[in-house]
Amino acid sequence: MTSSSLQDISKLEDTLWEAADQLRANSKLTSSEYCFPILGIIFLRHATNRYNAVAARIEEEKTAGKLPKKLPITKAHFIARRALMLPPEARYESLIALPKGTNLGSALVEAMNAIERDFEPLANQLPKDYEKFDNDLLESMLRIFDSEALRRASGDVFGRIYEYFLMKFAIQGAQDNGEFFTPPSLVQMIVNVIEPDHGVVADLACGSGGMFVQTSHFMEDHGQRTMDRVTFYGQEKTATTIRLAKMNLAVHGLEGEIMEANTFYQDEHRLSDGRPLWGNCDFMMANPPFNVDMVDEAKVKGDRRLPFGLPGVNKSKTISNANYLWISYFHSYLNAKGRAGFVMSSQASSAGHGEAEVRQKLVATGDVDVMMSIRSNFFYTRSVPCELWFFDKGKPAERKDSVLMLDARNVYRKVTRKIFDFSAEQQQNLSAIVWLYRGQGERFVGLLDEYRQRIAEAKAAFELAAGRLPAQTLTGILDAIEQFTASVTGEKPSALIAEARSALECGSLLPLDEGSPAAVSVSGHSKAEPLPRGRSSTLESDPTGLPASRAGSDKRQQAAAVQVPEALAALQSELPDLARADEHLRAHRTALDAFAKHLHRLIDLCLKDLGARRSPLWKDKLPALIDAFDTAHAGIQSAVQQHHYFHRQLLWLLTRFPEGVYADVPGLCKIASRADIAAADWSLTPGRYVGVAPAEVDEDFDFVQSMRDIHLELKDLDREASDLAAKIQANFEGLGI
Repeated sequence: MTSSSLQDISKLEDTLWEAADQLRANSKLTSSEYCFPILGIIFLRHATNRYNAVAARIEEEKTAGKLPKKLPITKAHFIARRALMLPPEARYESLIALPKGTNLGSALVEAMNAIERDFEPLANQLPKDYEKFDNDLLESMLRIFDSEALRRASGDVFGRIYEYFLMKFAIQGAQDNGEFFTPPSLVQMIVNVIEPDHGVVADLACGSGGMFVQTSHFMEDHGQRTMDRVTFYGQEKTATTIRLAKMNLAVHGLEGEIMEANTFYQDEHRLSDGRPLWGNCDFMMANPPFNVDMVDEAKVKGDRRLPFGLPGVNKSKTISNANYLWISYFHSYLNAKGRAGFVMSSQASSAGHGEAEVRQKLVATGDVDVMMSIRSNFFYTRSVPCELWFFDKGKPAERKDSVLMLDARNVYRKVTRKIFDFSAEQQQNLSAIVWLYRGQGERFVGLLDEYRQRIAEAKAAFELAAGRLPAQTLTGILDAIEQFTASVTGEKPSALIAEARSALECGSLLPLDEGSPAAVSVSGHSKAEPLPRGRSSTLESDPTGLPASRAGSDKRQQAAAVQVPEALAALQSELPDLARADEHLRAHRTALDAFAKHLHRLIDLCLKDLGARRSPLWKDKLPALIDAFDTAHAGIQSAVQQHHYFHRQLLWLLTRFPEGVYADVPGLCKIASRADIAAADWSLTPGRYVGVAPAEVDEDFDFVQSMRDIHLELKDLDREASDLAAKIQANFEGLGI
């Protein structure tokens, strides 16, 4: 998904939430009362989109002869294509088309009942309390989600919108203070490390099902059909949250066995062949509730799911902290090759007494694979820091004695003042460290190649946008403004025109002219040539769709590793050109920004003081020129921003791992041996091992540009102050004072 499309979706999400929340406020309903009905409407909108898309695809397959033309279409045809075969009364367009005065509450209830009758996993799960809503309010809710953009929206878009609304309701305190919702950024990080791609995937504290949804995204990114390769099993103790999870799965075209159970005391699932879920999971994922107390010792003592014993019992015969019950469950549910990834309180990795004893036994298994520290403010309703734990029972012998300690507290992106997350590239960069730890250097080079291609794409976008602003166009805009002002006032706004022309000349704004610094290309090409190892050839795939090294093919991995130094050498040789191009593009943007400030000051003067909107001389020529300039300027700003961003991502990895092999990096990562961990009282807190990172300069801070902006702002303020002083003086004189 492109950057611009993500921005469009973000704007759409904000618009939808603002409209929906305004309706909620006007209805005087609480968030918890409003949460399920509105999620149900989003579900209907998406289910209808999926139905229409699949129905069209089936017709295309009939026309192409892939399906018999007279074949009766059944629910199975839709399920196989990850859609529900909606009955007519449940389709969104049918609800929108109902005559004025129809009882929409009853119609929505019938729509939900019809879906449940046809899709057994959703039986008794969909919201049906619409009849308590005012008819006008329901009509407004339906129309909010019936825009043209939403009628054409894909599954990815609706998945994001659905998760966005879950998040917003969590922030407002719906559903037990939002604890059912795990930020997608952390879920994606877990998925990236354990790479669930087959077999049994389980979550014993599944909340709204985000782990399962992200697993599906991961598999689809690798060209796999989720429901053909995995089976989801989940447990939740709250029936309300289970409804959310089942709706969340269904809106993504997924199914799962989710049961109501208290995991501390219950192990409800059985596989299709009758085996217990315990000991047979290929992948475990979870974000369990932290620091739970009062778990009854008598009910858990001797539980086979707790092979390391109880972490500590207090005088009241209850477990004082259940964190290590969860940790033990996640380990014991895995099969002999299974992987687990879960969120845990930062207190757990260095807890003492009985918890330390359990941790020592856990480390002794050799199955602890990666520990990752996450800074505070990643959760929407809690500001506490946390850690991601990763187990791998299939670790090769050479890594059995080691744990990758990864301190990611300095890696984050600010979403709001109170909420942080990982960008997609930050997630990839952290994943790349894990790849190097696992000896998958070819994947590391593949990621560098992706960044290099994105840099080339940004450079090409810059050239395209800059090509629309040759020097003669810029001077032409100034000439036209000068001509207009002279026609209106008989004189030119000499100071402003001179400043704009000076900015134009000093900035060397000749974007594609020969000799312009901005004309320096990336490695001499608008499109980067492939590195010596082509990703498609090096990252051979096994039937899982993942790199050969993930499947454990040592010979193929060794052959790929031979090509890594050659690829890195080729990339290192390009770095000077990449750096020069980045510097020149940023300098061009800075000069163009300065020119744009002067230009728009001129435009404001003409519009506010000289009546430009009423002048044919202005209206016939300048609006089109100004719009063209603003469009090209925005394109240049975006392209330069992308170029600089991906250049920084490339350097972030290359400066830390220049040889394309794992190396300890102070303040970021260190491989700790079992002896190291024993010497640190069996602590698994990454910060105790990685040390302190050297201070870094903020490369994004542009001192010269900041001073220029301040100077321009001061000049504007001085000019406004002079104008105001003159007006005040004139007013006093008019009063005879």
